[in-house]
Amino acid sequence: MIKNASGLGLACSLTVLGVMACAERLWPRRARVAPSGPRWTANLAMVLAGGVLTRLLLPATLVGAAIWAEIHRVGPLNRTLWPLWLKLVLGVVWLDLVIYWQHRLFHRVAWLWRVHSVHHTDLDLDASSGVRFHPLEFILSAIVKMAAIAVFGVHFLGVTLFKIILNASSFFNHSNVAIPPALDAALRLIIVTPDMHRIHHAIETEEQNSNFGFCLPWWDFLFGTYRPRPRGEHSSLELGLKETRDSTKLGLMDLLLMPFRKSS
Repeated sequence: MIKNASGLGLACSLTVLGVMACAERLWPRRARVAPSGPRWTANLAMVLAGGVLTRLLLPATLVGAAIWAEIHRVGPLNRTLWPLWLKLVLGVVWLDLVIYWQHRLFHRVAWLWRVHSVHHTDLDLDASSGVRFHPLEFILSAIVKMAAIAVFGVHFLGVTLFKIILNASSFFNHSNVAIPPALDAALRLIIVTPDMHRIHHAIETEEQNSNFGFCLPWWDFLFGTYRPRPRGEHSSLELGLKETRDSTKLGLMDLLLMPFRKSS
């Protein structure tokens, strides 16, 4: 069952990536400012490197942490007789809340920002931006998730469900697909939309410090970090970081070395 769940998760992620990549080509929200080929190559290479390093450096997996917690009855969800469906829902919501606060922490703590800022260097946003994270961030995030899984006692199926939702949401909310305003307004009551998340990738710090949610938008509503619209228009919103504007200097090796370079 565990192997089947992992395979299902990968299949779902690849399917959503493919669907969003096609959709943003057919109905683009914004004109591109950088060549897409080098960006996609770097972004996909980053996630492959992050996945390999995480498996090499961390002896346990997220599902393994859930199984360990269940065997040792660690966490409140492993001490209740609630139905499985309720445990799955609570586990997904809990992990999404943890990721929200992790995201805010990565923006607040200087050395964590050096790692996370790699994600913000993308001059365009599209489906591939959803995996543009430095390998160190993959490792740090995996450690946070494993701790959160054990502390709350998230069921291993809840972990798999969350991974599917998180990956699908990341491909969706980073995509460059145009969504009618009325539909966007309805969707962002239950999920972070591309127009909502794009504001977080704006070049201005004030806008970067808003809309931290990955899957659920509720945490931004609840904790006062929700920004409904950018200062200007989405079509002209400048993305990325002020110090990295040259797309030719944002290749794979540039991104991998970025956290270790001295700030100018």
